[in-house]
Amino acid sequence: MEPAAKRRRKDWSIPVSTIAKNTFNPIRSIVDSMKITPHPEKDMIALSIGDPTVFGNLPLDKNIEDAVIKSVKAGKYNGYNPSIGYEESRAAVAEYSSTAEVTVTSKDVILTNGCSSALEMCITVLANAGSNILLPRPGFSIYKTLAEAIGIEVRLYNLQPEKSWEIDLDHLRSLVDKKTAAIVVNSPSNPCGSVYSKKHILDILAVAEDCRLPIISDEIYEHFVFSSSVYHSLGSLSKNVPILSCSGLTKRFLVPGWRLGWIIIHDRNDSLEAVKKGLLSLSQRILGPNSLVQAAVPDILTKTPQTFFDDIIGYVESNAELFYKKVSKIPGLKPVKPNGAMYMMIGIDKDNFQGVRDDIDFTEKMVKEQSVFCLPGQCFQYPNFFRVVLTIPTAKLEEACQRITTFCKDHYKPPGKAKGRSKRQIH
Repeated sequence: MEPAAKRRRKDWSIPVSTIAKNTFNPIRSIVDSMKITPHPEKDMIALSIGDPTVFGNLPLDKNIEDAVIKSVKAGKYNGYNPSIGYEESRAAVAEYSSTAEVTVTSKDVILTNGCSSALEMCITVLANAGSNILLPRPGFSIYKTLAEAIGIEVRLYNLQPEKSWEIDLDHLRSLVDKKTAAIVVNSPSNPCGSVYSKKHILDILAVAEDCRLPIISDEIYEHFVFSSSVYHSLGSLSKNVPILSCSGLTKRFLVPGWRLGWIIIHDRNDSLEAVKKGLLSLSQRILGPNSLVQAAVPDILTKTPQTFFDDIIGYVESNAELFYKKVSKIPGLKPVKPNGAMYMMIGIDKDNFQGVRDDIDFTEKMVKEQSVFCLPGQCFQYPNFFRVVLTIPTAKLEEACQRITTFCKDHYKPPGKAKGRSKRQIH
């Protein structure tokens, strides 16, 4: 053994851990490096933030507030709670998540510190450093961030905008090898706003079954679907494929800051016994989510009226229809109509926008000239698109559409128009 003097550091150069070095969030990295300088004479309209509470135009239902106030005043929920959550809270989530096709019990539920924590636990419990998981492209960046931080290889399967962002199943299958640990599926989708049909979900399950792969299903936007669609969870349709479903209060109940999520374990053929034990172990790293919020879960899930959800979805769907109608008329842009969630992806005819290098440059210039901020598609591994959020006040959305129209008219110069101008100039 080396003498203590040799083992001692010679200076205060403290190294950073490998996990910290490998943790990289594409959205934060891209946005933080963008030159975001709004037009000085125009108020900023941010179509970039996936937080439905930002503008204050979507009020919280009183029953949700009362449920947390009740748990505070009870004086019973100020201490540590079971790492997987209170039994009564897990039972409430189980009942909320059960369907005509499948019954969920409290033993199938683990409460987590938000849906992001649920996703982290599922990825960590299924994959090791050196293995790989399959993620959607475009897709929410947190999957990639969580996986690569612990040495898991990310393989991106393509979604098809011409088919309402359905999965390219042949491409998905082509990415599978012996080191593939799981498939991540997101419906309703961020950033696409897509909602998969029952048939497409069954087709996804068929690929997973053939490849003997479990699915991590990100369902944080569950039930947040427009009138044109019907929501189907993967767990309710799977007969043989084991599913770890991740959801929470965040989006549907408009409380992202409360950080209450959950994992539903849909075990098929008793194939997840070791995984269940692993999830229990992982839950003990944090010792459970916020005690006050989880104690309020039974009342939140049972007493929030359906009219609250209907009003929110109706508002967002109306905004989606308006935005899609207006943007469809803007030269150089091609929106893909959403069927749920809170977002829309819009394609950019980049080659015909004068002086625009890519989607990042497009969004930077639109901020500078029109004070409209959208997220570039590269945040979701999908260049030459940008994403807009549909929860903003309708008046701001209409103003944003007018500004985007002006921006595109100033910069969209396809060859035909350029030639036309040249001829008129010659004559």
